Order: sequence, then structure tokens, then C-alpha cells
Amino acid sequence: MLVVRVHDLAPESVWSKRYDTINDFEQMLARSGTRILKFYLHISPEEQLQRFKQRLDDPLRHWKISETDYSERELWSDYIEAFEDAMERTSTKHAPWYVIPSNHKWFRNLAISEIVADTLEDMDLKLPPTQVDIAEIRRKYHAAAAQQARRGQKPAKASGDK
Repeated sequence: MLVVRVHDLAPESVWSKRYDTINDFEQMLARSGTRILKFYLHISPEEQLQRFKQRLDDPLRHWKISETDYSERELWSDYIEAFEDAMERTSTKHAPWYVIPSNHKWFRNLAISEIVADTLEDMDLKLPPTQVDIAEIRRKYHAAAAQQARRGQKPAKASGDK
């Protein structure tokens, strides 16, 4: 939707309807119990250029760069406007956008991890009930371990064993 808008590949009457499609889809996901978190990782134009330099200087990062990075960079303000509109029109209670300052990757990672951790905590997730007879499975484990020991092989430690 952003590229279509910025490059005028379709009329506004076409791409603007996609906001409703996005909202409808996310609403359907939310009704089925899916939690949606959307992150906009914002970097400054100066940081972007610095990252381009790192990609040019480091052969292991060459795969990350393309010629279109520079032509698209010329449209920075158009993309910012498109992103702002998209976030304004698609940020909802059930599918919020989080704008994350991302010039510093450590901060980006910290901010996202906190949001994800808080969301998971709010979900109050519970482990599913056990579907097997643990005592029977434990008996089978000990029998297999004993058989392995008789063959001279050291048994693996079970989780929780010291």
C-alpha cells in the first residue's frame, strides 16, 4: 500500500480502501483470540545513510543493499506521510501500532521485548493440561535408562535431575 501510494501506482480511491481491509482482517484475527502488535521501527535519514555505509564497507552486508535504496531515499518525506496516515488509520485497540525509535538497536530490541513481554503477561497464558499418564511415562523412561545402562551406555539426565 505504501509503495503504491508513494509511486502513484493506483488512484487513492483504490489504495485508501486497503485501510478498511487491514482493519477488517485484524478485527477478525482479534475475535479469534490472536493478539496483534505492530511495530514501526523509525530511524533517522542520517542513521539510514550510516547503515548504508556499513553495508558497503562490510562484504557480509552487501546482500542488504540495492540501488533502489537510494532512489527510495529521495522519497523519504512521502514515505513518512504515508506511514503516518497508515498508522493513524490502522492503529486500533485490538491491533495497536508502536513507534519505536530505532537509531540504536539495543534500545529498539529492549523496547520491543518489553512490549512483547508485557503483552504475554497480560494474556495470562496457561499450560495445557497433561494428556498422558506421567507416572507411566516416567516408568518407561527409567526402564529404558536401566536397559541402556546394562549395555554400558550412560543414560541422559531427565529434566530436573541434578
